[in-house]
Amino acid sequence: MLVGAALRVARAGLRVTGCRAVLLPARFEGSSTTETQPTVRPKDEVTQKHLCAFGEYVAEILPKYVHQVQVTCFNELEILIHPDGIIPVLTFLRDHTTAQFKSLVDLTAVDVPTRQNRFEIVYNLLSLRFNSRIRVKTYTDELTPIDSLVPVHKAANWYEREVWDMFGVFFANHPDMRRILTDYGFEGHPFRKDFPLSGYVEVRYDDEVKRVVAEPIELAQEFRKFDLNSPWETFPAYRSAPETLKIEAGEKKEDAK
Repeated sequence: MLVGAALRVARAGLRVTGCRAVLLPARFEGSSTTETQPTVRPKDEVTQKHLCAFGEYVAEILPKYVHQVQVTCFNELEILIHPDGIIPVLTFLRDHTTAQFKSLVDLTAVDVPTRQNRFEIVYNLLSLRFNSRIRVKTYTDELTPIDSLVPVHKAANWYEREVWDMFGVFFANHPDMRRILTDYGFEGHPFRKDFPLSGYVEVRYDDEVKRVVAEPIELAQEFRKFDLNSPWETFPAYRSAPETLKIEAGEKKEDAK
């Protein structure tokens, strides 16, 4: 009987201590006495000094290619290099004993049209041996190709195809430089700042030729009206009906006798 009573008390949210039952305070999700704080990486002076020392070491070993070394957001090391130094710098970071950045986590690009070299190529590397990350940046323009990283990191294959497809940055010596996201025969690069949001062509299925055809895009006039109030107000079916003018009845004049 006592064991059964204890179990029932425990299921009801009570804690059994000896022969007494103590009621525990109720906990509700979303209610917290402490104020929620934004997630900010704490500043670590020791780690920052190690990163600065390693960045200076890389700049001393490869002064021909390294333009600048900086530590951002407290503990994120960035190395800015010349485009000719992609292969030697990334190979050094992969094979050196104190680095061993053998994992290419990501490769992407940033488009800043106001710059002379508008594209900034970003390589994010991970060292599993030292549990450390590093970011390498270089630059190029619309016409100048840069060396492919596939001979150093095989994972760069699809990343470079994606950057070529979206931004138009050409990678020399790439084994299979094809588009990876857009359709065959697609013109333009969607992530460029000068690429229109509506695109240049549209595809549809043609019943006469029995295949999908691409045609220059045509926007109806109603799609070109942007009043910046609500996206649904662009379409006439979702607009509020205009108020109809009411004609008030005038005073009746008496018939002249």
